[in-house]
Amino acid sequence: MTTAIIANLEKLLGGPRDSALLRYSLGNEHLKAGDFEQAASCLREALERDATYSAAWKLLGKALSECSRPVEALAAYEQGIVVAESKGDLQAAKEMAVFARRIRHQLQTTEG
Repeated sequence: MTTAIIANLEKLLGGPRDSALLRYSLGNEHLKAGDFEQAASCLREALERDATYSAAWKLLGKALSECSRPVEALAAYEQGIVVAESKGDLQAAKEMAVFARRIRHQLQTTEG
């Protein structure tokens, strides 16, 4: 099912309905399908279109974590927290803070 959804979303790329939401949706479907690199790419494209899209920052952090790129994931979460707080999206900020804290702990454990 996810493959069909991805194909349908990809048909919309480059057209009048191409937007941050479309790129976010495509990234989300790639994430569900286990294609984490492609998910991260789509989510970055979503953020190029709308850097204030806090949900895209959150999903980008998740995709990068799944790609075993914790430093990049942490940076995405930290930027996402700033964006979410500035928009008043406190729940998203709290969730990303939890994920960021876990990554910081993981990085400290592997360094020490």
